[in-house]
Amino acid sequence: MGNNDTGLLTQLFMRMAQYKNIYFRYILGELGYTKEACEQIPENNAIIGFCEGLVHAWELYNNTEAIILFIVEDVTYNICDQRFHEFQIRQLCPKIKIIRRSLTSLTLEEVKLGPNKELIVANMIVAVVYYRSGYELEAYPTEKEWDIRLLIERSQAIKCPSVQYHLAGTKKVQQSLTQSSVLKKFLKDETSVARVQEIFTGLYTLDFNKDGEKAVEMGINNPNKFVLKPQREGGGNNIYNEDIRTWLSSMRDSQERTAWILMDRIFPPLQKNYLIRAVEEPSKDNFDLSEVVTELGVYGVIIGDSNNIILNKQVGHILRTKSSSEDEGGIVAGIGALDSPYLIS
Repeated sequence: MGNNDTGLLTQLFMRMAQYKNIYFRYILGELGYTKEACEQIPENNAIIGFCEGLVHAWELYNNTEAIILFIVEDVTYNICDQRFHEFQIRQLCPKIKIIRRSLTSLTLEEVKLGPNKELIVANMIVAVVYYRSGYELEAYPTEKEWDIRLLIERSQAIKCPSVQYHLAGTKKVQQSLTQSSVLKKFLKDETSVARVQEIFTGLYTLDFNKDGEKAVEMGINNPNKFVLKPQREGGGNNIYNEDIRTWLSSMRDSQERTAWILMDRIFPPLQKNYLIRAVEEPSKDNFDLSEVVTELGVYGVIIGDSNNIILNKQVGHILRTKSSSEDEGGIVAGIGALDSPYLIS
């Protein structure tokens, strides 16, 4: 699984994970477990917390006539999820108007900056821009889409995510942030730098320098210890095992390799569990306990500027489980499954 799953289906998983918790509590009750045992599955209302964050940002803009702009894909496969967000926002604050546009559908005639750098779209001032697209190159087929994105970033509208957080989710930036010299630009004392570095796994540059050559050698000599990751969002693009040796050997003298990073592969503890799939009827052959691994993601909302953090809180979580024999863990692809944590005190 990728360490930065900022895919466009993330908020759909928020809603699914919320119902999954309810389902697991129901099953525990049916099996005769006590109410106290059912409460060991923590509450998970991520979509509410996330929408509260968007509403809070809209309120901070301090213009009751301003709108929230959803930047969406040209073809949206998870529109129902996005509608859940619209419904929740409307429930929290009925006066907020939401419009949806793709980067390709917006024009430089429709999008402009006001005298005080207000973002104006279709003659409406935009308080908050919520990106559900724009994370992959496919969202920018021409220079016009890049110009639109730049205009949005130059405006006073509050962006979700801000361009800084967007870049912090990319592999090359993450690899740079593991370096002490870079961390010291953001954390002033050595103790904080050391504490943050403790939670990093190894991320290695593949640039044409001494460190990059060393990383290439490590990947070729011990491919099973690493994951090769491209500079793009979401899962399904990573390289594993013997394929790493093949890819690195083929890219060794090519500039293409600088767009990738090498990462220490994480080997989480194995657990026994059942994986239930909609297309497979439970039977003795396909309903046995199997070895699985899980990945916990925590949803948070942060609002701030270069000087102040206005809001910073945890709003929910997602637990994904997959077979230990699988490299990727995509839920939509049918490899992984949504799960719920059971807390043990």
